[in-house]
Amino acid sequence: MRTNFYIFSTLSLLITFGLAFFLSANWYVLFAIVLALTILGYYDTFQKRHTIMRNYPVLGRLRYVLEELRPKMYQYFIESDIDGRPFNRIDRSTVYQRAKAVRDTIPFGTQLDVYAEGYEWICHSIAPKAFNTLNHDPRIMIGNKGCSQPYSSSILNISAMSFGSLSAAAVEALNGGAKIGNFAQNTGEGGLSDYHLKHGGDVIWQIGTGYFGCRDEAGDFSPELFSEKAKHPHVKMIELKISQGAKPGHGGILPAEKNSVEIAKIRNIQPHTKVESPPYHSAFSTPMEMVQFIQKLRDLSGGKPVGFKLCIGYKSEFISICQAMVELDIYPDYIAVDGGEGGTGAAPPEFSNYVGAPLIDGLDFVHNILRGMGIRHHIKIIAAGKITSAFHVARAIALGADGCNQARAMMLALGCIQALLCNTNKCPTGITTQDPKLTVGLVPEDKKVRVAQYHEKTIKNFVEILGASGLDEMKNLTRSHIYRRTSLNEMITYEELFPSIKPGSMLEGVIPEKYKMDFAYANKTRWGVHPLEANSCTY
Repeated sequence: MRTNFYIFSTLSLLITFGLAFFLSANWYVLFAIVLALTILGYYDTFQKRHTIMRNYPVLGRLRYVLEELRPKMYQYFIESDIDGRPFNRIDRSTVYQRAKAVRDTIPFGTQLDVYAEGYEWICHSIAPKAFNTLNHDPRIMIGNKGCSQPYSSSILNISAMSFGSLSAAAVEALNGGAKIGNFAQNTGEGGLSDYHLKHGGDVIWQIGTGYFGCRDEAGDFSPELFSEKAKHPHVKMIELKISQGAKPGHGGILPAEKNSVEIAKIRNIQPHTKVESPPYHSAFSTPMEMVQFIQKLRDLSGGKPVGFKLCIGYKSEFISICQAMVELDIYPDYIAVDGGEGGTGAAPPEFSNYVGAPLIDGLDFVHNILRGMGIRHHIKIIAAGKITSAFHVARAIALGADGCNQARAMMLALGCIQALLCNTNKCPTGITTQDPKLTVGLVPEDKKVRVAQYHEKTIKNFVEILGASGLDEMKNLTRSHIYRRTSLNEMITYEELFPSIKPGSMLEGVIPEKYKMDFAYANKTRWGVHPLEANSCTY
C-alpha cells in the first residue's frame, strides 16, 4: 500500500501540475489539495506511533474518523428505542419530554418484551385512589434523636455531582431547579461553591476522602473550615462519602484539564493538576471511629442531619458499622445506598463494570440489616443508581428506601445527549466540561426550569402509580407490590425474591443463613476481612 501511495501521489502531482501549467490556473486549486494530501501521506509513512496510518497513508486515518463517529451514528441511526446503554432512548426521551413540559405519553403500547425474563411491573388495584385525594408532594423528615435541625426532604433529590466534574453553569442550573421545585442538590465531594448557593436551593454538602473545602494544607480534615461552611443556612444536610457506585474502593478523579484556578481554590489544591482523591478516609480508621466522626460532624454543623453514602461490598463491614452504632448509641440520620450501575464521571472500566453491588441487592441488604438489628427507625434510607422514572422510585421504596437521588437523569434534564464524553472536557452540551467555548451554550435561567419540571412530573407520576396501586401513603408500598418474571410462565414478587426481616430479630439471634458468615466476620474495631474470609462477600 505504501508503494501504491508513492506511485499514485507522484502521478497525481505531475498530472494536476501539468493541467494547471498548460491549460488553466484554476487547476492549481486541485494541485494544492493533492500536494497537501501527499505531504500528509508522507508524514503518515514516517511516523512510528500508528501502524495502520504507516501502512495505509491518508486512508488509514479514516479508521480514527469512523471510530470517533461510531457512537453518534449508532445512537442516532442504528440502535432501537430500547437497546441504548447506559440509558435507552425511551428513558432519555421521557426525561427530555418532562423537562420541556411537552407530551410524554406513548402510543400503541409498550415496546418492552413483557414476557422476557427479568421484566418487572407493579400491581394495580381494582379500587385505585383518585389522584386529587392524594398528597402531591410526598416528603420525608430526616433527623433522629441526635439531630436538632431535622430536614423535610423531597422523596427525589439531585445526587452527588461536583463542581469540577460539572460546569459552573450546570451546577447553577441544578441549584435553581432545586429552589423552584423545593428539593435538594448534593454538592458531590468537590466542595461547596458559590454556584451551589447562587439561587438559594437546598444543599446537601458531601464530604469525601479528599475533604475538599474543609481540608488543611496537608489534606487532612479541618474542623474549623467545616464548621464555618456547614452552618450556612442553605446547607440542610451533611453527607459523608464512604464509596460511590461508579468506582467503589477508588477515589474520585478530576482530570487536569478540568482543574481550573477557580476549582482549585474551592478545593484548596494546586490548579491544572490531575486530582485523585484517596480511596479511604484519614479522619477515622475503624467502624467505631467512623460512627464517632459522624457525631462530630453533627456537632460541628450545629445539629444538622448527617448521613453517609456507600456502595455495598463486604457485607461484614456494613454489619460492623451497625454494631458500632448500637454500642455507641449513635446513629446517622440517613444512609444513601449507591448501586454499582451508578456513575456520572470518570472511572476505570473494571470498577464501573465489575466492582460493587447493584442497587437492588445493596438496598435489600441495608434495609434488612437495619431492620433486623432494630435500628431502622433511627435511619432513613436513600436509594441511588440509575433511577429515571416514577416506577424506579416506586420499586426502590417498595424494597425499603424512603427516598431516591438522581444524577444522570438530572443531567439529561439539563440537556445531556449521552455523548459519553464526560471524562474528556469536550461535553458538547456544556454540562461536564470547563471549556468556556462549550459551557457558554448552557443557559442556567432556561435549564433550571427544565430541571424543576422534570422533578415535578416524575413526582406526579409516582403519586399516580401509588394511587393506581390502591395506596394513599408511601409507607404502605411493600415488596409484595412488585413482580418480576423469572421465565415465560413464572413470576414472583419482590417479597419472595427478597424476603423481609422481622424487626429486631437479629438482636434475638435469629439470623438468616445467608447472613450468618457475614455476622461471624463482622468486627467493629477494624475494617476488611482476612483473605481466607473472602467468601463473606457472597450474595
